[in-house]
Amino acid sequence: MPETMTAVKQHARSGTPLPVGGVSRVPVVALGMSLGSFFALTYVLCVLFDLWFPALAMNPVWAPLLPGFTWISWTSFLLGLIEALAYGWYVALVFGPLYNFFAMRAGTGIRR
Repeated sequence: MPETMTAVKQHARSGTPLPVGGVSRVPVVALGMSLGSFFALTYVLCVLFDLWFPALAMNPVWAPLLPGFTWISWTSFLLGLIEALAYGWYVALVFGPLYNFFAMRAGTGIRR
């Protein structure tokens, strides 16, 4: 029995070895879809929050961040939604290639 416990402790201490030498890359399209969806969902939740709790509304903060957005009409809501999606894609299109470039240059990470 003590031999088994020693082997378990040894395995737990050593961990799982990771492959070395490859470069991890961020899939830009998946990142764009994820961030765009996240920003759009957050925007919708914020609009609903502002409608439910008008005294705590954040819509004055959105005016400089979402050009053309005014409180609230269907066209303004859709414009804000499109802009939220666009901001997510902007972050993905700038961050993804930059990360991939620097990760490849550093030569660290895991190849997938």
